[in-house]
Amino acid sequence: MPLDIVRKATDLPAWESRAPQTIMIDLETVEVTGALADGATYHYWTFNRKVPGPFVRARVGDTIKVSLHNASDSSEPHSVDFHAATGPGGGGVATHAEAGETREFSFKALKPGLYVYHCAVPSVAQHISNGMYGLILVEPEEGLPPVDREFYVMQGELYTAEAFGTQGNLQGSVEKLGAEQPEYYVFNGAAEALTGDNALMAETGETIRIYFGVGGPNKDSSFHVIGEIFDRAYQLGSFASPPMLDVGTISVPPGSAAVVDMTLEVPGEFNLVDHALSRAERGLLGKLVVTGKEQPDIFDAPGLSSAEPEFGHKPEPELDVGHTHG
Repeated sequence: MPLDIVRKATDLPAWESRAPQTIMIDLETVEVTGALADGATYHYWTFNRKVPGPFVRARVGDTIKVSLHNASDSSEPHSVDFHAATGPGGGGVATHAEAGETREFSFKALKPGLYVYHCAVPSVAQHISNGMYGLILVEPEEGLPPVDREFYVMQGELYTAEAFGTQGNLQGSVEKLGAEQPEYYVFNGAAEALTGDNALMAETGETIRIYFGVGGPNKDSSFHVIGEIFDRAYQLGSFASPPMLDVGTISVPPGSAAVVDMTLEVPGEFNLVDHALSRAERGLLGKLVVTGKEQPDIFDAPGLSSAEPEFGHKPEPELDVGHTHG
């Protein structure tokens, strides 16, 4: 039975007002066979058995102690490089662990922002693509403006030897990785992972915040929520720069992040996409489901049905070859 490697978008710690302190991060690098798509599995390399790795919440002035244990049955050495760290390799050299080993390091959170972390063992691109990436939030001293709900979303790429849609246990392709030709694009690890029971859920009148990152390893994202406008967008995860106001799409390069806030005025299903929209047909689709009272003065579309998805992979229709119809 393949493991469910998808990290739910709600799996992140809440904000708390506090003084700087020492926080501990325990990471285990584990290689697992997980569900990639209907009928397809993949051998992921993970932090703590999920993709992305755990969301780390810190604040400026914290001392962050990292302990990384590489599972004894790993086929590869693994490590972790924090873009929030100031020091050689971001911790990647210090935490380089062979199978069964544990390595530790610490760093001071000097700069506020939203930062990526990832495995830094060569081939770094291969380790990242297989699922070894996550986000660390270093909040400013005063925190961020309050919102009603927060979500954790990361985009990645998988380079399978088999074509998109193939059934069975799929294998990684070093050749496609080198040519930057992914077969799958994913939010939170798997094809259309943030739909159905894993969709983002909220209510009209609420404000929400999405912490969005791109693990990559190679492709930019043009992150967009169809039918919504970002009230604030903290470009490249910077809190020292003023946020952009009232924007529809943000560009996020691999290894970077952004924070977007929005107010939910009307109910319905809203698609999370990369506006390089061909990628939605290769698994890169999420849903934000908003419940509440209709607001026809803001949006009025009589007869609108959400039964037919706008995006995503649609199977080829079956041909009826056994009967004739007159």
